[in-house]
Amino acid sequence: MKRTNKIIISCAVTGSAHTPSMSPHLPVTPEEIAAQSVAAVRAGAAVVHLHARDPRTGQPTPDPEVFLRFLPHIKAETDAVVNITTGGSVNMTLDDRLAAARRARPELASLNMGSMNFGLHPAAEVARDWKHDWEQEYLRASEGAIFANTFAQIATTLRELGEGQGTRFEYECYDVGHLYNLAHMADRGLAKPPFLIQSIFGILGGIGADPDNLQHMVTIADKLFGDDYYLSAFAAGRHQMPFATQSALLGGHVRVGLEDSLYIGRGELATSNAQQVEKAVRIVRELGREVATPDEARRMLGLKGLGEVGF
Repeated sequence: MKRTNKIIISCAVTGSAHTPSMSPHLPVTPEEIAAQSVAAVRAGAAVVHLHARDPRTGQPTPDPEVFLRFLPHIKAETDAVVNITTGGSVNMTLDDRLAAARRARPELASLNMGSMNFGLHPAAEVARDWKHDWEQEYLRASEGAIFANTFAQIATTLRELGEGQGTRFEYECYDVGHLYNLAHMADRGLAKPPFLIQSIFGILGGIGADPDNLQHMVTIADKLFGDDYYLSAFAAGRHQMPFATQSALLGGHVRVGLEDSLYIGRGELATSNAQQVEKAVRIVRELGREVATPDEARRMLGLKGLGEVGF
């Protein structure tokens, strides 16, 4: 692992797992996503990881036109690294999932490294005042769906976005096997170092949020990639901040945001993405580390630069 005293804080602003009824603070409209992204960067995030939502219903959407309602605003107000999802949601096609990144040509895009169960269905059974008709069915449908990320789909993404437009990747690894999938793509010459490996814990269907699992992921990644990779880590829900702390202790980077957890403490909803970033900044500094700026993150990750994006 490449270790540095500078910690990159990524903020996943809205995602596609949570629905509007779960928190009044989840950004839905382009204006809300832009405002919360800008505030998160000002709080200390170097990277903002972005999905889009239908502004009327809050349902995840792959529509590039919706992305382009908030991307220029973020660029105008900050120098953040913009990381556009290619994961989208379980019910989107590959063309759906690539559409925004094809259009926006970002410096960084997420790339899920294997097919998996991605279970959101337990959340559908929680008693709450549902705002929209689609929410419960959307969550329940995940019980019978596969989140497809085949070798062919991964290769297509690497060729189109990586070779085609100079975008680099946040390699999202939800289990140990996904590290081996990344090594396979590196052996084929499609994935190129330095790798930003985002190890993800606590998703139903992926590796569990056990601290020993993070150490094991690092052990295997070290064997496969040596010092050709940067570690970042996050865990869903209540495990968010403990895993951020453990990642920083191990010499890695951290990700927070309302995509991953709606809370700031036990039973207390976070009022914004910036509130979670501020907490991550305090943790990083208390550990004696420094918070990386967007330009420092660009240099570490070998990004093409803000002037080369398409928005």
